[in-house]
Amino acid sequence: MTDAKDILSETKLISALREGSTRDAGERVCTVDRHNIPTPDGCPRSEMRLNNLWHRATFVIIRHELLKSESVNYISSAPHDICNRDEFLLVQRRSRIKDYCPGKLDPSPGGVVGFGESYLENAGREMEEEMGINFDASGNEEGSSMKRLFTFPFENERVRFWGELFEVTYCGDVENLKLQEEEVEEVLRMSFCDVQASMAEDESEWLPDGLHALKLYLQYYEDEKVGRRRLTGTSVGNLDAYLLRPRPKFIFFDCDDCLYFDSWNVAKQLTMKIEEWFTSRDFPEGLAYELYKKHGTALRGLMAEGHFKKDDPAVHDFLNEVHDIPIHSLLSTDSKLRDMLLTIDPSIRKFVFTASVRHHAERCLEALGIADLFEDIIDVTACNFATKHSKEAFRVASRIAGATNPEECLFFDDSVRNIQVGREFGWRSVLVGRMGRDCGTQITTETAEHEIDSIHSIPTIYPDLFTKSKC
Repeated sequence: MTDAKDILSETKLISALREGSTRDAGERVCTVDRHNIPTPDGCPRSEMRLNNLWHRATFVIIRHELLKSESVNYISSAPHDICNRDEFLLVQRRSRIKDYCPGKLDPSPGGVVGFGESYLENAGREMEEEMGINFDASGNEEGSSMKRLFTFPFENERVRFWGELFEVTYCGDVENLKLQEEEVEEVLRMSFCDVQASMAEDESEWLPDGLHALKLYLQYYEDEKVGRRRLTGTSVGNLDAYLLRPRPKFIFFDCDDCLYFDSWNVAKQLTMKIEEWFTSRDFPEGLAYELYKKHGTALRGLMAEGHFKKDDPAVHDFLNEVHDIPIHSLLSTDSKLRDMLLTIDPSIRKFVFTASVRHHAERCLEALGIADLFEDIIDVTACNFATKHSKEAFRVASRIAGATNPEECLFFDDSVRNIQVGREFGWRSVLVGRMGRDCGTQITTETAEHEIDSIHSIPTIYPDLFTKSKC
């Protein structure tokens, strides 16, 4: 519910904007279209605010590092085991006379870009005017540095802009900052974790667009830290139109050689059984594996080349016969894997997505001791015999899981081809295992968001998926 005082303040602001009596009402600002193309003449700030026009704005994350000669007494309210409490930023409290969000905390101060002004020029000017931090044309100051990270769009009922975010490392004494009273009421030195805890407790205390800029920054920073690829076509793939990436709601795990790795012993047994089936029916030696490499499974190859039809009862006989291997003598309980899966945020739904058949996957999961940790097994029959070499399999898996946004799906598989198709479909894909069975050398694909040696490495690349990692 909107407070009556807020409604009154908003009414007064609109009246002042119409009268042109707000601070800097006549300042000409850089207005743009939805694609960040500047309009020919810009417009007065009051008109931009009154009509909520698209414009340009700057945001600056001010990381604070103490000089060796300085010391600050600091007590964190954040838990000790969840983040680096030695990382700080400077947070502004906006002046009470601002025409937009007066008195709010701003974790990424900056300003509206003036007509004919560049993003960098504006960021430097705002830092100097509001806090007395001086930068030259290249964005550098002695003891400090400023660099551009990305440009991003933002809009709500109050403001629409294309913002450019910069990062500053400031090494001076906070007490020596020269605050512009009309703009800044105070500057607070806070750890990143304390800022996040405060935002989680009451977002209404914070500037909405500054908050959004900080969330983007934390996403960018985390991606840099874990070496995540920014793939074309994703929310984070264009630093000139950088977006918040949806948090995963679904995780799809391949089964064989992904949830476990046994030096391909199970795979070799399956290959032998399939080869026996082929040779016992006078097919050429080696054909089974050729069909597998070409079509994703030998069965799909048999269908593609006219040896089977989908509704042929012999298909199920084939599947039962070739998967009749002693799984429980080949695989054993993996307590480390179980513990990891149990600590994934329970709101994220987990599925096994396999090119094999359900009963084979069930036996593997039972042997590993994780059969109770997945919502469902999506197998080759559920996909109407489409393999993960085809987008159709991913389309079926999405439908079964109820996933409508591909970027909310995280996919782990040991096959480069499967990873490539998953990425083409829009899923966030991770290659598990970097040694190829066929070639015996390292495998890689630029379509994977990450490449890891084993499934146990998930916490190192996706700490945010786990409940105990939350700040």
